[in-house]
Amino acid sequence: MAADNRHRCLMWFRADLRTVDNTALIQACQKYQSVLAVFIATPEQWAAHDVAPIQVDFIRRRLAVLQSQLAELNIPLRIEAVADFNAVPDRLTTLARDWQAEHVFCNKQYEWNERQRDMAAGHALAEAGIKFSALEDTCVLPAGSILTRQGESFRVYTPFRREWLRQFQQSSALAQPVPPPVSPSDGADSFGSVIETNFGPSWMNYPLADSSHWPVEEDTIRDALMRFCIEHVADYGEQRDFPAVEGTSKLSPYLAIGALSARQCVSAILHEHPYAIEKQDAGPFAWLNEIIWREFYRHLIEAYPKVSRAQPFVGWTRQVPWHSDKAALARWQQGETGFPIVDAAMRQLKATGWMHNRLRMITASFLTKDLLIHWQAGEQWFMSHLIDGDLASNNGGWQWAASTGTDAQPYFRVFNPTTQGKKFDPNGEFIRTWVKELEKVPDKYIHNPHEWSGAASLEYPAPMVDHKSARLHAIEAFKQAKATAEAG
Repeated sequence: MAADNRHRCLMWFRADLRTVDNTALIQACQKYQSVLAVFIATPEQWAAHDVAPIQVDFIRRRLAVLQSQLAELNIPLRIEAVADFNAVPDRLTTLARDWQAEHVFCNKQYEWNERQRDMAAGHALAEAGIKFSALEDTCVLPAGSILTRQGESFRVYTPFRREWLRQFQQSSALAQPVPPPVSPSDGADSFGSVIETNFGPSWMNYPLADSSHWPVEEDTIRDALMRFCIEHVADYGEQRDFPAVEGTSKLSPYLAIGALSARQCVSAILHEHPYAIEKQDAGPFAWLNEIIWREFYRHLIEAYPKVSRAQPFVGWTRQVPWHSDKAALARWQQGETGFPIVDAAMRQLKATGWMHNRLRMITASFLTKDLLIHWQAGEQWFMSHLIDGDLASNNGGWQWAASTGTDAQPYFRVFNPTTQGKKFDPNGEFIRTWVKELEKVPDKYIHNPHEWSGAASLEYPAPMVDHKSARLHAIEAFKQAKATAEAG
């Protein structure tokens, strides 16, 4: 469609902080010659959603880069701050009116509160005579497009993946090119300096944590993706479960804030490994499989809103008698459980804002099964600390580990944290990195330090539970919960 020289539009950025392969931005640039971009910070909403301070700092830094990228397209970026989602529609409408924009573009978000916000924004804009377009962008294949033969959303991952692959191979859903430059906006100068790079008072003093370990520059992100696809993905299947090895891509923070798209990842992997889909026992497919898991959880929250409204997917698990033990929860949070692999993982999370995926499963299983503490307590703690936190993946992972989600871990399968440590950190290299109290413990005892003859000299707690007994207790609790639900 030819650009309309007379009219203006507004591009509303949310979790899509990139100019490359951004569906809404491309549409805005193609259809309008004058474009204003806006990002609306909502500190009180972030707090309610447990958004990690390190992720907010990451977003802040990425927005500064995005400002420069948009400036090259003659698109000014304005940062607005309101308390929460309820205040967004009025602010967005006011800005669109002031800018004399006839159209607002954004990319869809699937979480329940975000959907309600967008619905309200659409109504407010319509009343002002302003068009509103929320476009599919987050997933490689749009949420709601992967259905069973009965026209229903999949609840089990494997058939979802099969249908996803079938549709993907018939589509051209790969990364799109950088949007073309647009001519200078005729009203851009009226806004003057539209971004505050320090984001001080305008972000209402939301607590920040240092995210500088994670680069935010476009070239660096793209290089990291290509380097992983070229140099490391071949070994991904064998190395991804070992936390002491740099065996994962560590691209999840960029996917979470939309500095990188899932389409870019899929396009890169298939460019370097054209037969990745056919060779399903190799590393490239193993990584693609993780991207499809990410898609699965996003399709789920779109199809089943209860998942993003603090509800278990499996109804009978509401009957599980979760323990309310604040002291036990605190020991897990601080990495003081007496199980080295669990403690190392929790300390890594607190110190860096990131945790290896295998460790996320181990620590989640420990909290929900060994301690029988509600998965929502763990979900909340992870979200409040993870730089790559996003509701769909975090909730999906926690409900999988807690056996409350769709296609979840069976409740009678409980990870043994000691066995997991021996298998995936055999020499204790990762443990010693994060649990300094165990640095001098011999390899033979690194996973059971309390059995070492020198254990008395360690300033390290004994195991807070007996795993064997805790496992049996958890299985019985789930079994009884299921029986109660079925009987009543």
